[in-house]
Amino acid sequence: MVDSPRDDRWASRFGLIMAMAGNAVGLGNFLRFPGKAAPYGGAFMVPYFLSLLLLGIPLMWIEWTIGRHGGSYGHGSTPGMFHRLWKHPVSKYLGIFGVLLPAMIGIYYIYIESWSLGYAVETITGSYWGRTSHDQMAEVFTGYLGLNKGLVSFAPKSYFFFLVTLGINVLVFARGIEKGIEVVSKFAMPTLFAVGVILAIRVLTLSPVEGRTVSDGLARIWVIDWSMLKNPSMWIDAAGQIFFSLSLGFGMIHTYASYVGKNEDVTLNALATCSTNEFVEVILGGTIAVPAALIFFGPAQTDQIVQGGTFHIAFHSLPVIFQQLPAGRLFGTLWFILLFLAGLTSSMAMFTPLLLFLKDELRIGKWKSVIAICIGVFLLMQPVVLFMNQGVMDELDFWAGTFFLVLFATIEAVVFAWIFGMKRGWKEMHLGADLQVPRIFYYIMQFVTPIFAIALLGWWVYGGMWPKLMMVGVKPENVPYLWLARAIIVAGWLALAWGVWYAWRTHPKFFEEEKAVEPGETLP
Repeated sequence: MVDSPRDDRWASRFGLIMAMAGNAVGLGNFLRFPGKAAPYGGAFMVPYFLSLLLLGIPLMWIEWTIGRHGGSYGHGSTPGMFHRLWKHPVSKYLGIFGVLLPAMIGIYYIYIESWSLGYAVETITGSYWGRTSHDQMAEVFTGYLGLNKGLVSFAPKSYFFFLVTLGINVLVFARGIEKGIEVVSKFAMPTLFAVGVILAIRVLTLSPVEGRTVSDGLARIWVIDWSMLKNPSMWIDAAGQIFFSLSLGFGMIHTYASYVGKNEDVTLNALATCSTNEFVEVILGGTIAVPAALIFFGPAQTDQIVQGGTFHIAFHSLPVIFQQLPAGRLFGTLWFILLFLAGLTSSMAMFTPLLLFLKDELRIGKWKSVIAICIGVFLLMQPVVLFMNQGVMDELDFWAGTFFLVLFATIEAVVFAWIFGMKRGWKEMHLGADLQVPRIFYYIMQFVTPIFAIALLGWWVYGGMWPKLMMVGVKPENVPYLWLARAIIVAGWLALAWGVWYAWRTHPKFFEEEKAVEPGETLP
């Protein structure tokens, strides 16, 4: 009999919190958040914090509770966890999203993460020094990725750092929870905090440029124009940022929480995860990129940079700024190390739900599963790397990294609150709790959170799903590549659906077993 996922465990509460926080803290904290907030100013923070209170924190409690509950029956992935919440055949197939989405996101996220590692080396060696305009750095970035090579996007240097980054992620996730993810999190997260604080202090102490001060930069995030609250797009962007920032709907929180003992706390741990993420995102992420850009480039060009996307902020604009600072190579290297660590703490577990699905539900040995995942993931990453110009990465990001995340989070909110039931869910959540959640959240989780999530999902569908689905405005020559991206997602879902069907058909006794197990135990 192959060991169940309970043969691993968290060695310490600190390691658990650092890993959960690292799972939430990612590239979006330092790039996506300021990019979303800057166009709206401080008004963005009103729906942002409201969404955190009504959507983010309740869903974090829900995912921790679902994960621990499923883990007590030996399930390390969401198909089995959903089966324990709702004894209906469809529940297991709904749970597939919690295995599919992190794997699909990992296919392109790790490639983006590798850019930060490569640019850290490029910065410390000064290879792009002397390119002192935004347009020149855009050319450097294009050349680094090989986007100017025609049909195939390939550059040996960026591909090398991609392989290195992939190898680091595989090494960590293959070593499991205690010896891999927890060890790295205990080092990476404190380092990330320290580097973030150093960079934030450096931005706060920048000298004025043409009369523009750091106060002007911070005002782009914190000064509220109350008339902006009438803008519905801002509310959608703010709620969406909470989903992505806290890694809700990814499936990885469920897997991490499956290693928490049946009578160990989840309420305070989950709140600590949210708090840590918000400190990194709002305090550090809101202090570094946009304020620095506004001081050096001015309001008009900063708006253009923000509209150009998160990559423009990180890889085009800030390298220009670093070249104008004393010890610029040092601060530039720290910036890209910060991004790399933020990416690594999120990506290193993206294939863990899939690994545990193969081990737990299909009873495949650990190392056979690791090897199979590595080969499959490497092959699927090639279209992302080679056909980036044709939009393969963007297509995967929209479906796997945006739409389906909100869909899955909505599903789990409905299943937990309305099918499993809030009375049972509230009791389960408070087993061994160090924090008694205020009773008002019982009703928020029962009514507000599911309805809020449904409304957000409905708005996205109404606001542009059909043109996206029909590829309106896409260049005809790029259409086959976008279908390739969609085919990867569909093929992944079908393969997992077969796995669910096969697992429940071949060993149903395990899935009907009512004996709870603790981390460190194995099933008979």
